[in-house]
Amino acid sequence: MTHAMLKGSNVPLQATTVRAVLRWTPGQGVPDVDASALLLGPDERVRSDEDFVFYNQPRHPSGQVWRLGKKRVAEGLTDTIQTDLAGVEPAVGRILLIASADGVPFDRVRSLRILLHDAAADAEPLAYFDVTPETGEETALICGELYRRGDGWKFRALGEGYSNGLKGLATDFGISVDESEGADDPMSAPRPEPAPTAPTAASAAATPSAPSQATPEQPTAARSMPAPQVVDPDHPTAVQPLPGVSRPLPPEQPTGVPAQPAYGYPQQPPAAQPAYGYPQPAPGHPGQGYPQAPAAAGVTGAQSGYGYPQPVTGAPDPDFRLPPQGPQFIGR
Repeated sequence: MTHAMLKGSNVPLQATTVRAVLRWTPGQGVPDVDASALLLGPDERVRSDEDFVFYNQPRHPSGQVWRLGKKRVAEGLTDTIQTDLAGVEPAVGRILLIASADGVPFDRVRSLRILLHDAAADAEPLAYFDVTPETGEETALICGELYRRGDGWKFRALGEGYSNGLKGLATDFGISVDESEGADDPMSAPRPEPAPTAPTAASAAATPSAPSQATPEQPTAARSMPAPQVVDPDHPTAVQPLPGVSRPLPPEQPTGVPAQPAYGYPQQPPAAQPAYGYPQPAPGHPGQGYPQAPAAAGVTGAQSGYGYPQPVTGAPDPDFRLPPQGPQFIGR
């Protein structure tokens, strides 16, 4: 069961290793948030600067408190502190869980929430608290604390703010900050740049891609032009392609295709003088159904009539006979 907590409320913890996750929604003008922890002794102060776990000192010397770093999840960005409560030194009574925004006020951080998980179980959070700054000018917030109660531990939701940033909050609990030049102080070291996150689909689509270095395509007209040709000197009638130019040959035409094809009918051998719609007699053959008069002596290439005997010059043929007459020609 997940406990939705209010400011000042607390919940007992049965888990021995807990993971405190700070989560917020990124966006235009939203600052990057860092998670850190302060280990406090009996006097409510740190025992030394080593009791401060933050971005420039991500692990406590005891190895029981450490940062896991930032991640992008479906709900936004996270930064996480993990603590092995069973191994924390007895002198440590409280562990403060802190969020800082690198000098930017928290009124610009959207949907800031701290979630407490059992690190040994991949299940829903044990508790969560929506952290809301009181004035909006806070640049560091104590989101909650882990504290001892008898033999166990509890978590309390706090939401206490500091307007002088992470350094001011840490100094308040006994961390010494030496800002003199050349000082070996983790707090005086510059904050590391946030790790780049994977771009979303919308930003990837909006980002123009780099121009391609490939050779630009030639125009279609240039690619479809036939290959240049040269005449083979040994065979003047043969045409050879230029060396180094490879072009596909045009498809061959089928043999026997007439020069002027008809539309859907078989073609006859062309006649010297084709008639209009009637078959023509082959050269040297008789006319259509009637005997033909022989050509006159010494006359060649005579043209026969169309189905009737033709007059001839010279003596008549003694063997000429009229064809049989029909009844309509017989006299009565």
